[in-house]
Amino acid sequence: MPLVLRSAEMSDLPDIVKLMNVAFRGVGPQAGWNNEIQYIDGDRTNEALLREELAAQPDSFLLIVREPADQTILGCVWLQPASSATWYLGSLAIDPLLQNSGLGRELLHSAEQWAQDRGAQTIRMKVLNIRDMLISWYERRGYHLTGESSPFPYGDTRFGTPRRDDLAFVILEKPLAAEGA
Repeated sequence: MPLVLRSAEMSDLPDIVKLMNVAFRGVGPQAGWNNEIQYIDGDRTNEALLREELAAQPDSFLLIVREPADQTILGCVWLQPASSATWYLGSLAIDPLLQNSGLGRELLHSAEQWAQDRGAQTIRMKVLNIRDMLISWYERRGYHLTGESSPFPYGDTRFGTPRRDDLAFVILEKPLAAEGA
């Protein structure tokens, strides 16, 4: 059964920022396998940046999943229509202490279903080119490399400071199952 995804509210942003920063850049016991800290220093995001992105992309959705018992935010995902049939998925983050529990897989599946229910036929995403384990994780879930890439935003430290000069984003894509298939 898919997870219950809800649109984030502005009051959720501090907790989402904390979750994304620990998931993408956490260190020590809070560092999960899905981590960029060896490639990029600094925070992944901040509250002002998320507010700016939401305002700039009013057709986007920042979705969260909560722990039913105490309402703690366990994960988040960004979905945005690029066209009526193709949607962008980004910022998929799970509490690192819950990684390897299947929650990330469930969140990804629920996000795909959420987008499909709104007309998506294809999901696209960007992943750092050197994150082989993460790319493989997505490939095991039906995504494939498109052969396309986009440059890393060197000089824009809003998302952190790169520790390497060979970063780029590769584009992955997944066709969603047709209804009734």
